[in-house]
Amino acid sequence: MRYNYSARCSKKNLADIRSFMSKTLNNHFKSEIDIHHMVLAVDEVCANLMIHSHNCDPNKSIELFVDVSKQEVIIEIQDTGNGFNIKNYQEPTIKEIIVEKKKGGLGLMLVKRIMDKVEFIKSNNNNICRLKKKILASK
Repeated sequence: MRYNYSARCSKKNLADIRSFMSKTLNNHFKSEIDIHHMVLAVDEVCANLMIHSHNCDPNKSIELFVDVSKQEVIIEIQDTGNGFNIKNYQEPTIKEIIVEKKKGGLGLMLVKRIMDKVEFIKSNNNNICRLKKKILASK
């Protein structure tokens, strides 16, 4: 089953995105932990896009597409902002986080641990962040 949702790039819309994701996933899966983790991953990606790609400009928007099967969830978050090049990303070590007293920059590390696969794709003028998660227990 396929679902979609559009949100303006204002941080106040993150609560609506979390609600959409929770309701969508609750229709298909019983594991509250899996649902919570996927909602957290999507929230982190959407917050980063709103803040870093669109400077929280409410005139711009992001699109979410959620494809659910019994075995897997594929979430695509699309926008036309400044793309993210994952090849330039270096995951910080715990030591670096402690020594540098980092307060940000951990979101992608978290998303990569939650999801089974994270891809960043550039297609024409669109940026696509594709998140995949295998699901073992369905309703």
